[in-house]
Amino acid sequence: MKGNRRRARDPEITRTEILRAAEQEFARYGLAATRTEAIAAQTGATKSMIFYHFKSKEDLYQAVLVRAASELIKLSQMKTESYSPEQALQQLVEKLLKCLAINPNLPNLFHLEAIQNKGKYYEKIGMSMFFDKLISILQKGIAEGVFRPLEPRQTAVNIVGVCAFYFVVNENLKYLWADQQMFSQERLDSHTQEAMNLVMAGVKKM
Repeated sequence: MKGNRRRARDPEITRTEILRAAEQEFARYGLAATRTEAIAAQTGATKSMIFYHFKSKEDLYQAVLVRAASELIKLSQMKTESYSPEQALQQLVEKLLKCLAINPNLPNLFHLEAIQNKGKYYEKIGMSMFFDKLISILQKGIAEGVFRPLEPRQTAVNIVGVCAFYFVVNENLKYLWADQQMFSQERLDSHTQEAMNLVMAGVKKM
């Protein structure tokens, strides 16, 4: 009863709890297979309470994507004008990896969105701003002769892949290396450093 009274007093807390639980379910099952009953069970809310805050399961799903992607989209606002292209790229990649480590559900959400919905909802959440930022850094580096003559869009996709793939397949990797805790701080730090080294070595002009 106490929890129900708190929700009645603070709808924002209820909304946040629903979004957190929904993120876990959507990252595991995708939009089609996720059941609102499972989300309600995790939060102690009712289905009617969920649909008070969100018009439909699709509306909740889009809100989850927006919330999950918000930190990545903030990276598009990084002030990098005073940085060299190498410094700007290193900063952006490092922050991208930190975002993924903090929210490892994000790659799975986007992966299932691509498979199940063909990017229908991804199109609406503003991720183009992040890619535009990354592409602009690459273009500047190419123009200044510090990066190889790369195709910027394809290179941006490859960079994100290097960073995100680890989180998409971690459940498979634990069977390859059973002695490793894939999300331990040590392993995440190692992934961050190795991914950054690979990206920077791949783009630099020899």
